[in-house]
Amino acid sequence: MFKKILFATTASPTCDPAATVAFDLARKYNARLFVFHVFGIPSRGAGYFITDVRTGKEETIADDYIAWVKEDVRITYAERLMGVRHVAVDCTVGPPANEILRKARREDVDLIVMGAHARREDVGSYRFRHILGSTMQRVARGAHCPVLIVSRPCDACFWDLRSIVLGTDFSKASNAAFKFAWQTAKHIGSRLYLFHAVDISGLRLGQTRGYENIEQRISGARKYIEETCIPQMKGFENYAIEVREGIPHVEILKFSREKNADLIVMAHHSREVDPEQALLGSTVGHVVLRSACPVISINRLDKVQPGSKQSRPETRKKKETVQ
Repeated sequence: MFKKILFATTASPTCDPAATVAFDLARKYNARLFVFHVFGIPSRGAGYFITDVRTGKEETIADDYIAWVKEDVRITYAERLMGVRHVAVDCTVGPPANEILRKARREDVDLIVMGAHARREDVGSYRFRHILGSTMQRVARGAHCPVLIVSRPCDACFWDLRSIVLGTDFSKASNAAFKFAWQTAKHIGSRLYLFHAVDISGLRLGQTRGYENIEQRISGARKYIEETCIPQMKGFENYAIEVREGIPHVEILKFSREKNADLIVMAHHSREVDPEQALLGSTVGHVVLRSACPVISINRLDKVQPGSKQSRPETRKKKETVQ
């Protein structure tokens, strides 16, 4: 399923949950794993001085320092490296999101694995639960392949995915998420839950919406899933449809806990805009920060649907820089 996986890491404890998933995936699919660390933007203009992510000291970027960091990364993940046949450790200097995206395109990877944060903070802290890492957001926006975001330690991961929850809002971007979720469930043998939350978060305090109206919207959403999604799955029967009303991210998280979901798949955004310009949707952002299981963000069909059109080489070059 995955032939090439890019694991973006700072080699710090905050990346440990993502590291576990990345190495497990590489072993499961005998994939080529790229362990990639970006030093960051030089701290003195064009000079090659950076601040080491672990020691906090300013270092000069030279061949011996790069070699030391690569070896340090290998030592950090020594136990996880066992059983992974094809591993390449690399480091570079530059804006992290730009370099991660550039590496992903250069190696033509099928999946990017990374954490939701780069900060060393407790998962229960206010900041951890309310702020997504800027690097993760930029990578999710610019990636042409699925981005697997792991913010907490997980147990099942991809060795035994028993249940996958697709959170859909029927947008164009959600169609790409659906195709990935279905193909993953079919490949692994997981149960797929097609979930939609009828959004009632826009109601003002004291305002009520008739029960009849909500039931009509729920019925309409279920019918839409049955008529648009089910025919595309071509005989795949290990699925269930669930539609509820409420605040979307709250309902997705509640439902995922009820079903002990091992993976949540969602579109990167819901607005009909250019994927290059789309900001991470508020719903998927809330889910990423609070989910007990990994979340996959899908922005495009490039690496999801077999035979889908890829961006032209000349177009990719123009979009190389992430704003």
